[in-house]
This record gives sequence, structure tokens and C-alpha cells, in this order.
Amino acid sequence: MKTIQTDQAPAAVGPYSQAVVHQGILYASGQIGLDPTTGLLVGDDVSSQTTRLMQNLSAVLQAADADKTSIIKVNIYLVNMGDFAQVNTLYATWLGDHRPARATVAVAALPLGAKVEMDVIAHV
Repeated sequence: MKTIQTDQAPAAVGPYSQAVVHQGILYASGQIGLDPTTGLLVGDDVSSQTTRLMQNLSAVLQAADADKTSIIKVNIYLVNMGDFAQVNTLYATWLGDHRPARATVAVAALPLGAKVEMDVIAHV
């Protein structure tokens, strides 16, 4: 197992890694819309948080010599399912024509009051 770490995404704030690679598969921890420099949420709106978390995930993928076209599965966690359409539009733009498997679920709360979180599994 190989641990993935990049300063282009927020550092892990607990006993976990940004991602690990095992047998050619990357398992990325959930990302929220934290600025990797300040460690703070980039805004209080779902759009800015979603954009930032996708940048964070892209940085983690890049650190593992992968990119968003390597993604096999995505999990999206939303505090408010009313934000689904907005997140879905940003997600589709981020991935272009690539369409990995996906689940989207509503949750009661996310760390630091985030509105959205995503994690991915990718082939490397």
C-alpha cells in the first residue's frame, strides 16, 4: 500500500491519509471545499465549495499520477438535497464526457459546516 500526500490539497486533519493506492486502485478520502493554504472553507455557498473540493481531488489524483478520467466511482454527500442540481452541473463540467459510477446521499452534517463532500476511487 502506498500513501498519497500533496500540499496542493488540504492536509488530513485526523488519523487518515489524503489517499492510498493498493493494487493499482486509489482510494481518496473525502474532500470538502477547504483552501489547502488556509485550511478554511472557501465560502459558505455550495458552488464555491464544490469547485474547490474538485480542485482538491484533482490534486490528489495528480499526486498519484492519475487524473479525473481515471475515476471509477464517486460518492457525493450533501447536507441539502436542494443543492443537487447545482452540484450536478459543476460535477458534469469537471468530468466532461467521463461518467464514472456515482452515489449521492443526504447527510445530517459535514465537517466544519461544509455543504458538500466527495470521495473517489480511481485506477492508477
